[in-house]
Parts: sequence; structure tokens; C-alpha cells
Amino acid sequence: MNLFADIRDLVLDCLDGLVRDGRLPEGLETGNVAVEPPRDPGHGDMATNAAMVLAKPAGMKPRDIADMLAEALRADPRITEATVAGPGFLNLRLDAARWQDVVRAALSDPTYGRSSMGAGQKVNVEYVSANPTGPLHVGHTRGAVFGDALASLLDYAGHDVTREYYINDGGAQVDVLARSVYLRYLEAHGHEVEFPDGTYPGDYLIEVGEALKAKVGDAYLGKDEDEWLIPVREFATEAMMDLIRGDLAALGVEMDVFYSEKSLYGTGRIEAAIDDLRSKGLIYKGTLEPPKGKMPEDWEPREQTLFRSTAHGDDVDRPIMKSDGAWTYFAPDIAYHYDKISRGFDQLIDIFGADHGGYVKRMKAAVSALSDGKTPLDIKLTQLVRLFRDGEPFKMSKRAGNFVTLRDVVDQVGSDVTRFHMLTRKNDAPLDFDFAKVTEQSKDNPVFYVQYAHARVQSVLRKAVEAGIAVDEATLASAQLGRLDHEAELNLMKVLAEWPRLVEIAARTHEPHRIAFYLYDLASNFHALWNRGNEEPGLRFLQEGDSDATQAKIALARATAVVISHGLGILGVTPVDEMR
Repeated sequence: MNLFADIRDLVLDCLDGLVRDGRLPEGLETGNVAVEPPRDPGHGDMATNAAMVLAKPAGMKPRDIADMLAEALRADPRITEATVAGPGFLNLRLDAARWQDVVRAALSDPTYGRSSMGAGQKVNVEYVSANPTGPLHVGHTRGAVFGDALASLLDYAGHDVTREYYINDGGAQVDVLARSVYLRYLEAHGHEVEFPDGTYPGDYLIEVGEALKAKVGDAYLGKDEDEWLIPVREFATEAMMDLIRGDLAALGVEMDVFYSEKSLYGTGRIEAAIDDLRSKGLIYKGTLEPPKGKMPEDWEPREQTLFRSTAHGDDVDRPIMKSDGAWTYFAPDIAYHYDKISRGFDQLIDIFGADHGGYVKRMKAAVSALSDGKTPLDIKLTQLVRLFRDGEPFKMSKRAGNFVTLRDVVDQVGSDVTRFHMLTRKNDAPLDFDFAKVTEQSKDNPVFYVQYAHARVQSVLRKAVEAGIAVDEATLASAQLGRLDHEAELNLMKVLAEWPRLVEIAARTHEPHRIAFYLYDLASNFHALWNRGNEEPGLRFLQEGDSDATQAKIALARATAVVISHGLGILGVTPVDEMR
């Protein structure tokens, strides 16, 4: 059940009727006709822009269309009031039974809120994709949470989703990792070592060096780099990926695919992708304009192999091959996305850190060129996370060497708190993470406030069972929901009715933070009803001596918990039955 979609269908049916009666012209495009909550709840339950959207193509005044549409809508028993406002907006009020039906749907339909909008659509969501040179840091945490929640949201909305991690194991950074591990290996043999600039001095490599010693003994002692670099690189990369997988598991993130950049080299895959672009006339030899702003001292014009990315919306063309014939870092990324396209995905989503903002246009240009514009690529940037404790900048012990790790954060506050709080801001807005505030039990802490609502419902259910009242969902779904007619109860039902609509909006815009915002709004309405019950006994969930009213009110509470549970599931947060 999607009440907003149902009323939109009613609006469209009424418009069709006006066309059949000759009161509206034929052939009107109604795709932009919307039914949504009004900005001011005092104006009604729902509002439609139909008259405003159709006025110009119909050659009519918006109010004239709105008046005709209002008349037609009033004939439906679901609509108790239809009024025209302003230049032609149409506000609607619904019969109370429609809101009560939402409670019944949430209790009886396990798919309530799910959507089929993504049916048949294969989506690849690539996120985290951190260099395998150390543990994940707090910035990766935000990208991991955002990407995982987005993947779950798209799955909930009917898409066929693949969660993917791109392992950057083909560049110079893994050679640096190998040299850093070799130093720890020497240290494990009792040697005094110093870490030159550019190496990784973090303590997390101590165990890797010791593990390497346990595996090969003294086989690499006194050897030239060319004898140990490749095997140590492979050993170290795998050790780091084991560490990263453990970090992700601590956050509740599980990938479907780990894709190795190294697998692109020496296999013809990069060449195949570039050849595809060359066949489209997009690869050429040329000289780029000098960079804007302050000129680097070592810059000089030179001929390069370039991708004509400006033909697909980029600002400048991009080098794909260095002067020595080696690929630039952009070339394997092109090949990687060419592989994604060849796997038949209908849509690609990449989650990048804010420092990759300059990479967006070139990557979109590459995907547009490789797919002939058929496969959309959405790149989401996650902004920085600033750590605080009691309002003061907070630094923890940095086992990683120079940053705060994901595991540090999860160990401090837990996975559920971390995940929910990371979604309390839109991905491209900076996020403050105060260790004291995210764990305090107050209305100002969104994760507590939502969890508390769920726990309160479970408390009501336990008390009802103790009183001998049946609270199974089948019984509650058949309760006399007509008893739910108070304004505070109707307000809560109206928020429950928005759940299916909200899911589709969040999935369409790739904005899982909307789920967190919605859950806070739902919890607020539930707590408001609970608090009013302290003053008005008739609003309490347990009505002594009136089992019918009790079951109806508990049905509303239980429906609230069901939707909260579904929403938290999308965010990767476990609903709690009791607050501690």
C-alpha cells in the first residue's frame, strides 16, 4: 500500500474523466503531476500541483482546472475536502479510515514500504575502495556507511544491487607498503630501523612484519630489493585487505565483490578499453594547455596520448599514457569502469571522498563514452568528519601512525551509533562527530531518540501480554482501528503513510540520509503521542477495561515499531527492545 500513490492515481483518473467529458484537451502529459504533503499541515492532508502543471499545455487558467478537478475529487469517498489555494494548488483532506488502513497495511503486509520502482535494474555501488596500505580511517567510515546504506536502500526499492570494493593494488603505493613491511620484518629480526619519509610508520605493520618473519624466516635478510619486493608486496597487500575486511565487518559492511586493479595489468583489459575509445575517435596525440593558476616550475608543453573527454562534458582532455609509455592512473580506472559496463549494469554509482572532487567530470566522461551514453554514472562525494568530545576537538591514540581509525570509532561508540550518526547529514555536508553527544540519552541524539521509540513500543507489548491481551500482528491488524480518531493518533498515522513515498524519493535521489531524517520525525510523533497520554488517559496505549481500544492503540504502536525496524534495517542499525 502506498497511499500517496493511490491518491495520485485518483487524481489522474479524475483528469482522464475531465478529458473524456471534453473539459480538458487530449494528449496532456501528466508525468510531473505530484501528490505530496502540503508545506503547512494546516492546509490539508495532501496537496497536488496538477492544475499548475497542466495549465500552460491545456491553454487554461490554473484555478479553472483546479476547480474542475476539486469537484471531481469530492465525488470519491476517500476525499472529505478539496480546496483550491493560491494560483491553483489543490489541498485535500482524507477520510480518517484511509489513515487507519495504513496501520493495517504495516501490520499485515511484510513488504509495506518496499517498492518495485527498481525492478529489472542492475546497479553497481562501489564504495570505500581505500588503498590497501593500512586500516580504514574515520573518513572511510563515512563513505562505508553511506555506500552500504545506499545499497540497502536501492535493494529495498527493488533494484538488483552489487556492492563492490576496488582494490588499488596496482600503483606505486603498494611498493611503498612492501618496503615499509620489509622494515618491520627487519625489526622483527632485531635490527634497528628508521622509516624514511614517504613510508608507512604505523604500528599496525608490526604484526605484518612478524607474520612475514614467521612465514619466510631469514630468507630475505641481506637480499636486494628486486629479490623480495614482489613477494613481500603480495604478502603485505593480502594482510592489509584482511585488516580492511575486519574493519568493514566491525561496521557491519559486507561486500559482494572485491575487484583488484592489478588484474587489469598484463591481461589486455586496459588496452581493450582504450581501443574502444580509439575506435570512436576519442584517443589522440596532443599537447595540453598549461594549467591555470600558479605555473609549476617543472611544467613544459609535451605531446601526450590523450582521451578527448571534453566531447563528453569534461573541462579538459585527459592524459592516459605517460611520456615513457606507461599508463597514467586514469587508464586503469577507465578499464575498470569498462569492465563494469560489460557486466551489464544499468547504472553505476561511485562513492568518493571529498578530495576526489576533481575526478568527477573525467570519470563521467569516460563512462559516457564507453557506454555510448547508455549507462549513467552517479558519483557521490562524502565530506570530512570532524571528531569532538564535549565540543572540543578530540584526538585518540593513533595506532595507524597519522590518523584515527574506523575501529577506534566503533570501539568507542559501537557500530549502530556510528552508522546512524554518519547518516544524520547529507553526504556532501561536513559532519561533526562528538563522542559524548552521540551516546547521550536525550532528544538531541537522533539515534537514541529513534531507538527509544522502538523500545517503548516493546515495553507496551510486554505489558499487554502480561495483562492477557493478544498482540500478535494478525490480531492487531484486525483490531477496531476506527477507535483511532484523535488528532495525535492521526498525525502519527499520517507519518506512517509517508514511508513508501519517502523510500522511493530517497532511492531515486540516492540520499539515504532521508531515511534517518524520516525515522527521527516518526519517533518524534510517537513520543508526542506517548507524552500526551500522560496528561490525557484516553490516549494511553493500555485502556483498562476496554480491550478493543487497547488493541487498536497497540496496533498503532506496533505499526510504528515495524516501520522503524524497516528503516533502521536500511541504515544497517539494529533496533533495540530495551534501553540500558
